[in-house]
This record gives sequence, C-alpha cells and structure tokens, in this order.
Amino acid sequence: MREVINDKDMEIKKLKEEGSAIQQHASLLGQQLEEAKLELQILKESYDKTKETEHNHPTTVANRISQLAKKVVSLRKLRESNPCSTDEDHLLESITIIMNYRIPMPLSSERLDLAGKAYDQTLENLRGCQTVIESLVNIRNEARGALLAAVDDFLQEVDKLPINERLDRLKEVASSLTAMFSSVMLVEQTEECSFERFCEWKGHKQQKIKNVRKATDEALLALSSWATRLSKFSCLMEKTSLTEEDVAEGVDEILMNADNALCEELRTKSSEQDDQERKMVFNAFNKAMQGIQREQCLLKAIRQKYELNTKFKQEIQQWQSGPPKAEDLFVVKKRIRSLRSQLRWKLVEVSCLEEAEELDLPEILKKKEEIAETRNALFQEISHEKKQYIMLCDLMKRGFPELPIIYPDADINGYMSSAGLLMKSLDRDMFDADPMRELSGRRPLLSTDFQGQKIVLKCYAVDEESEAKMLEQAAQYHRAQQQNPATTVPLLALFCGKSDPLAYIMVPHYSNGSLRAIQKSSPLSSSEIRKVMKGVALGLQGLHAASLTHASLHPNNVFAIGREKGIVGDYDFSKTPEQRVSDSGMVAGSISLVAPELKQGQPPSPASDMYAFGGIVLWLHVPDFSGTLESERQNVEFSGLGLDARLHELLSKLLISSTRLSASEALKEDYFISVDV
Repeated sequence: MREVINDKDMEIKKLKEEGSAIQQHASLLGQQLEEAKLELQILKESYDKTKETEHNHPTTVANRISQLAKKVVSLRKLRESNPCSTDEDHLLESITIIMNYRIPMPLSSERLDLAGKAYDQTLENLRGCQTVIESLVNIRNEARGALLAAVDDFLQEVDKLPINERLDRLKEVASSLTAMFSSVMLVEQTEECSFERFCEWKGHKQQKIKNVRKATDEALLALSSWATRLSKFSCLMEKTSLTEEDVAEGVDEILMNADNALCEELRTKSSEQDDQERKMVFNAFNKAMQGIQREQCLLKAIRQKYELNTKFKQEIQQWQSGPPKAEDLFVVKKRIRSLRSQLRWKLVEVSCLEEAEELDLPEILKKKEEIAETRNALFQEISHEKKQYIMLCDLMKRGFPELPIIYPDADINGYMSSAGLLMKSLDRDMFDADPMRELSGRRPLLSTDFQGQKIVLKCYAVDEESEAKMLEQAAQYHRAQQQNPATTVPLLALFCGKSDPLAYIMVPHYSNGSLRAIQKSSPLSSSEIRKVMKGVALGLQGLHAASLTHASLHPNNVFAIGREKGIVGDYDFSKTPEQRVSDSGMVAGSISLVAPELKQGQPPSPASDMYAFGGIVLWLHVPDFSGTLESERQNVEFSGLGLDARLHELLSKLLISSTRLSASEALKEDYFISVDV
C-alpha cells in the first residue's frame, strides 16, 4: 500500500515538473509571438512609407535626370549672369587699385622744404638789420639759388607723375564704392589689419568657390562620359566592345555625385554673409575710403605745392640779376610834384583873374577846366603811387626785406605800418573842398570829390606825439574794417597837412545817411530798424573780434544805407576810448548811451558798446522815451511802451550790466532771426 502511495507522489511530482516546464515554454512562445507581431507592424509601416515615398518621389532615371537638368540650367544662369560682380569682388579690386598704384610724396619735396627753411631764415636775418649788410644779402642770394635748384628738381619730378589721372581714378573708385556701400556709415577709427583680414578671408572664399566649381565640373564630366558610353552601347548600327556591366557600373554613384556637386555650388552661390563677415567687409570699405581720402589730400597738396613753386620760380627769376628797384615809384612821385606845382600855379592864376577889376569869365572858366583836368591827373598819379607801394611792400614781404633800407626816401615802412592807409603825397590844397558847417561842431569836416567818389575829409589837430598815436589807432581800425568791409565805414586814406598842423581822414560821404538825420526827416519802420541794427551788430562783432572798443556809438555815427544796410561809423582816432566815451554826443534823444559801469570808473569795453547799441535800438523804436534805465537793480522796466516781446527780451539783455549780451549773442536773439542783411 505504501509503495502505491509513493508511486502516486512521484507521479504527481513529475506531472507538476512537466506542467511548470510547459508553462515556461508557453510564456516563451507568447513572448516570441509579441515580438513577431511588433516586427510585422514595423515592416508594415516601413512598407507603407516606402510606398508613399515612391508615389510622391519616383526614383526613375528620367526623373533624376530631369532634376539634374533643372539644377544645371540654374547653375548655368548664375555663372553667366554673375561671373565676378559681387560687392566683395569690387571691393577687393578697389583695394588693389588703392594699395598698388599709390603716388607718394616726391623725394625732392623734403629737400625743397629744407631749402625753403634755410631761405626763410636768411630773410629773417635781413629783417632784423637796421642797415644793409652785404654779407647777409649774399647769403640770402646763395640760399635763393639753392632753393631755385630744389624747386627745379621738385617740378621735374612732379611733371613725371600722373597726378591728375590718379585723382580721376580715385574719384571714380570712391564714387562706385560709395554707391555700392551707401548704407554704411564712415567711421574715423578702423581696425589696422582690415585690408589684410578681408583679403585673407576673400582669398579663402575664392579658393572654396574654385574648389566647388571644380568638383561640379568633374562630376558633370563623369555624367557626360557615362552618357557617351550609354549612347555607344545603345547604338545598334555600330559594333562596340562595351558590355552591360560597363554601362551599368557606378550609375547611381555618378548621378548622386552630380546632384551633390550641383546642390553644393548652388548653395554656395546663394549663401549670405554672417555678422562677422559683414563687419569685416564694412571695416575694409571704411579703410579703403580713408585711404582714398588721404591720398587725394596728398595729391592735391603736391599739386598745390607745384603751382606755388612754379609761381615762385617765375617771380624770382626776374630778379636774378639784382633786387627790385624803386625807380618807378620815384618817377611817379616826380610826376606828382610836377602836377602839384602846376595845380598851385593854375589856382593862383584863377585867383588873380577873379580879383581883377575886369572879370574875364571865358578865361576864368578855361582855367577852372584846366584845374579840374590837372587835379584829376594828379589824383590818378597818386593812385599809381599807391599801386607801386603795394607792389614794393609785397616784394619786401616775399623776399627783399632790405628794400626799405636801400630806398629810405620811399618810406616803405611808414606805408606798411599804416596798413596802406598813409598817403603822404596828398595835401589839403589839392582838393576843391567845401566846409560842412552843419556837421562841424566838434571838428572841421570838408566835402569834396576824390577819383569820382564823394568823400568827407575829417580834420584833426595833432602834434608829433598825437599824430603817431592817431596813425596807430587808424591802422588798427583799418585792418579790422578790411576783415568786415560791409558793416563798418571804410577809411580811404590818411594824410597830414604840409602847411598846417592837421591830419586828415578820408571817408565816404553818406549824404543824410546817419540815423539821427533819417529819424528827423523820415523815421525807419520797425522792419527797417531790425535790418539796419543787425548790420550794426555785425560791425561791432567785427571790431570786438579784433579787440577794438568803439566807445563812440551814437545816432550821428551809425548809418543806414538805403534804409536797410546798417554800418558802424569810424571814431576819433586822436582820442583814447575813455576820452571818446565821455563825449557829450553819447545820447540818443533823452537816453544816455554811457553804460552804468563807465560812470563807476570802469574802462570802456565791448560790453559798454553793446549798452550803447541797446540804447539806440530803444530810441529808434521809442523816440520820445523819457524813463530811466535802472540796470543796476537788474530790472529794466519797459511796461507801457507797447514793445514786441522779442524786442523787450533783447533790450532787457542789452541794458543790464552783469548779464549783457555780446554782439555775437545778440545776433542769435529771436529779434534778429530771419533778418537778411
């Protein structure tokens, strides 16, 4: 019984082991089934995708050839239309022109400069001498000879340089670059190695393009060779040694290589610059433009130096045999003396005829006509004399400082020190002058004609000391006036009487042109006042820029030409600014034109001139103004006068001592804006 039970246990145990093994095998089969299902799903998806791809992108030979053909056509158009015309290529070509064909400063230029400095030093040595030293003159002449030799070398070297052609070429390059890079702003600072970096980068890029083009050409050549083999193999009219393997071998690779090469070149052609590359190109452009501008300046300097030295050579060569002479001046002076004697004699003759008991009117008229002709001839010779002085002074400045010492009788230094104002040949008795009694309250004024122009002679009583002082102040004013000729009264001449202790200043005659005369007869309108006073402000601006204080600005000394052009009159050159400003004429109506600070003992200044200017402006707009200008309290009050707001603001800034406007600042005020002078 026990054996039976043991056998059953063993059987049950065996069955359990078999069941476990079957269960494990079933699990393994299930896992294999799942893996098979997943693999099937992947194959289905791959099949569907392949089918769809084949449907949308057929891979027939005809389609591949068609796509290749389109790319070949596109690339052919790109190569034909753009062989070498990019901005980068043009910039590289321009850099080559700028760098390789530059014209440097001629080597002879430095030698010319050294010779010029040596020559200038010899002139300075001569200017410092009070007597002519022959050795210094000889040294100067030797230096001049060396300079002329250096000038010849320089001119000959420059003659061989294509300066004008180079300037034209640079202008052309600059214009084309500017048009091509019009959006690029030029900067002052650029990287030092801009050209080198750009050229290196452009060289790499060109090499890359060259390699890509070579690869494309080789790939298309391989495709063309295959097509030739196919054509020969397919021709049944001729025998061929080609086999099907020869035709089919490497077809896919040939087509793929051709497609890749075409795509690469098309992609290279259409690629754009990145930020770093654009910056590199723009830096090279900036440096190219700076190089063009520098060379243009250099070439223009060479050309200007050539012209100056050509003129210098022409001028100096005429004096190689000896220095200039003043004989022509002395000849003119001799004619002046002769004409002056004739004029005096004819005046005496007329005087005798007029005092005779029986007047011979025809003879008197004839003599007066002769006097007029003689006077005109005399004035004409005096004009020639001035031209001779101008020529001699110019020669003295440019290379012959010994002339005043060689010709002391010519008094060249006296003419130069007066800025060309002093005319010693003139005298009072040469003029047929009439006294201007109505305007001669402070000094005699004479009205007459000089060389066809109506002029006024202002007479000043002077001694030797005051004459020198007057001449100095007149010369200062004359130099300042020549810098601003339209806004200040010009001085035509200055001379001293030979038979009286008087000095005469010659100025144009502005008949009834002073502000006082105009306001008395026909007052200016508001718009005319603005125009006239803007011109006066410009005149004061010029005088103040020359460090001159007028100190005599009043309605009798300001003129309105044509009621629109305002000019500042001259002043008493025999007086100091302190003496001029204390004159009783410094009033406009009831308005004192003397600034408050002057009453406190301060010296006249440009600020005090502007106070007088402001007072005149107020008087012109309000002739009957009778108030007080309490500028010390910084609160000038114009209420009740009906002034324009801009005029009110201007007057407030002119009639306050501590914050008074300068002439330049006044011209920027709204009151004067948009006024044409």
